[in-house]
Amino acid sequence: MAGPRRRADAALKTVGLLGGSFNPAHGGHRRISLFAMSALGLDEVWWLVSPGNPLKPKVGMAPLAARLASAQQQARRTRIVPTAIERELGTVYTIDTLRALTRRYPKVRFVWLMGSDNLAQLHHWRDWRGLARTMPIAVIARPGYDGTAAASPAAAWLGRYRRSSASLKHRAGWSAPALILLRFDPDPRSATAIRRADPHWADRLAGKRLRDRLTHHPVEPDIA
Repeated sequence: MAGPRRRADAALKTVGLLGGSFNPAHGGHRRISLFAMSALGLDEVWWLVSPGNPLKPKVGMAPLAARLASAQQQARRTRIVPTAIERELGTVYTIDTLRALTRRYPKVRFVWLMGSDNLAQLHHWRDWRGLARTMPIAVIARPGYDGTAAASPAAAWLGRYRRSSASLKHRAGWSAPALILLRFDPDPRSATAIRRADPHWADRLAGKRLRDRLTHHPVEPDIA
């Protein structure tokens, strides 16, 4: 019985989920995703390009089509899969998205990826403890946020569930809650700086016709 069970476990796809506005996606997103993929032994990383983040202002937010196009450009020649699947799922909050994905893809093992800046504010997210119980969380260090993140209520609660990155290479490592801290050379790039340097980046992508690899729906450019 042990042999067939191990083969079945090995056949399960392992996927990291990185959510965000990607306004725009940039090399920093790509770099941390490839790093997490290697450190955690993941098959893929899915970028969840959000239709709208309730914690971020709408002013200055580019249309979804332009943000998805920037993500697809950055994901070329990698096992990163940009998707706007939240629009199809009709979810707004991360907890609802993750629960919907685990139902839709029962043969995929997911791990939630986020920067330490998000860990610092995780206690403000809807049902954040429920999120932690849905799948393991891997936190990637970001310059200037480590101290705030470590002192946050979410970090205090998750601290008892801390594990090594190697734990995900075994079946037991995919239980949740689980907190995995990942450290690598800081990447100073930010979407805010890119928007300041190139305020018209979205205009150049507005005419692209895209296809979402997960939902298989054409994404029409939103030029309104």
